[in-house]
Amino acid sequence: MRPSKFNVDPSVPVRWQVIQQLWPYLLEFKGRVLLALTCLVLAKVASVGLPYVLKYTVDALSVPGDKTGFVAVPLALIVAYGTLRLLNVIISEIRDTLFGRVTERAMRRMGLKVFNHLHRLDLGFHLNRQTGGLSRDIERGTSGISFLMRFLVFNIGPTLLEITVVVGLLLVQYGLSFAAIILTSVVLYVLYSMKATHWRTRYVQAMNQADSSTHTRAIDSLLNFETVKYFNNEAYEANRYDENLAKWEQARRKNRLSLFALNGGQALIIASAMTAMMAMAAHGVAQGNMTIGDFVLINAFTMQIFMPLNFLGFVYREIRGSLANIDNLFALLERKSAVEDKNDGRQLKVTRGEVRFEHVSFAYRSDRPVLNDISFTLSPGEKLAIVGASGAGKSTITRLLFRFYDVTAGRILIDNQDIREVTQESLRRQLGLVPQDTVLFNDTLLENIRYGKPDASEAEINRAIKTAHLDDFIAQLPEKLNTRVGERGLKLSGGEKQRVAIARALLKNPPIMIFDEATSSLDSGSEQAILQRLSALAIGHSSLVIAHRLSTITDANHIIVLIGGQIAEVGTHTSLLDKNGEYARLWTLQQAQLKE
Repeated sequence: MRPSKFNVDPSVPVRWQVIQQLWPYLLEFKGRVLLALTCLVLAKVASVGLPYVLKYTVDALSVPGDKTGFVAVPLALIVAYGTLRLLNVIISEIRDTLFGRVTERAMRRMGLKVFNHLHRLDLGFHLNRQTGGLSRDIERGTSGISFLMRFLVFNIGPTLLEITVVVGLLLVQYGLSFAAIILTSVVLYVLYSMKATHWRTRYVQAMNQADSSTHTRAIDSLLNFETVKYFNNEAYEANRYDENLAKWEQARRKNRLSLFALNGGQALIIASAMTAMMAMAAHGVAQGNMTIGDFVLINAFTMQIFMPLNFLGFVYREIRGSLANIDNLFALLERKSAVEDKNDGRQLKVTRGEVRFEHVSFAYRSDRPVLNDISFTLSPGEKLAIVGASGAGKSTITRLLFRFYDVTAGRILIDNQDIREVTQESLRRQLGLVPQDTVLFNDTLLENIRYGKPDASEAEINRAIKTAHLDDFIAQLPEKLNTRVGERGLKLSGGEKQRVAIARALLKNPPIMIFDEATSSLDSGSEQAILQRLSALAIGHSSLVIAHRLSTITDANHIIVLIGGQIAEVGTHTSLLDKNGEYARLWTLQQAQLKE
């Protein structure tokens, strides 16, 4: 028996209705499916014909007398036997090739559907997701579709067809007793295999979990090699690893014993059936009611039926696993986003670039309010800054503006259009963001910058690079713009990543720009150079700046100070200093830190 690649809880019922949801993918290639099924039937006809050719060959060779006739009838039958064998294999290969296109297209369609659906889900889902587990669910689900289609159509289906044909032939040609033995043994075999497989799934699961725990323990220890050495804990780590190995050893033993019970029971049913069939056939030959060829035919039919059934335990377990994993995939597809476009959602049209928050309140959870009755207006072409302590709700304002979440109360308008009334795609097309924590794709610098506008010209890209103060850095790289940045941009420093993010946003060139502490990772020299260029570029754009360094927003038209999710102060840099309130306190504190 092969080990299962699926890890299915035997106590969880499997929804066999999942198969109905796969019909649209089968119907996409009706012609191919029909041809594949035709090949399946032809292959089974050839398979059923083999024992008959064998019977007539043996009977021809069993006739007493002159054997010179061997050149004629028996040789022709032997050639026919070989031809049927070849046809059976070739037709099966044609069948698999035809149906392979169907399963591959189904996997492609489902993979793309899930990918698009994941991008439509709200930010709350993605913040709570476990990426590794989600990736495994998608991979197992799409693989399960291929497995389920292939085995249901080309393993379970053909086997049932062959059993039906063979039982019918035995009933017509040799009587009820032979057909009854085959049918009874097959039913017993199937029921026992399903019951035993269902029972032993818990041991397979325990073995897989023990194996994963053992590998995790070993890898974790080796990754923290220096820590183990610092604390002189080699023996401690070895003992913990051995504990995991002991659990693995015990789980393997139980799994092996349960496999023995499954295989032993299956072998008993097969041996009993074959013995009974052979005994009856031998008795028929002895009585002169049957020929030696009949004896061989019955033996061949019995072996031919039980050979595919030998894998029934494995197939049943894998089908259960496939169904469960496909069910998980469909459950993911059925998950609704907390933020959805209205059916009659309009396209956002930005002519001025005014952003207005009207009495906006928001809470991630009912017991965790973040913003309380926030109202402000970002006028066209102006720069509005928001400052405050960590947790005051600054970044939440950005998320609400991008409509990653819907407001709990109040509304957000862009050019007098409620952002809940327009499509998310048209909304985000008008917004540009330079985040505090920049994550890049594992690609080249060029592709990461071009991501802001995939169809940008070389001149546009170079202009964005220069404005973001990236040109000197790129000139020093051996591969220039073709330098790969590594996974999540780990090959670049924080400041370099932020400049790439600024270039990407500038390349998009939307009417409304949001800078979420966009220069926090830059040194003072780079920061001032970029600020000067951003100020020049901001002409004609509306800019919302979430700031930590107050020195970066002294030129803002308006500054909002948030405390505990509420607006505490509003004014310009000079007027807020004159008030001698929270903003003045933060300014004094930062200036003192700069002098140290």
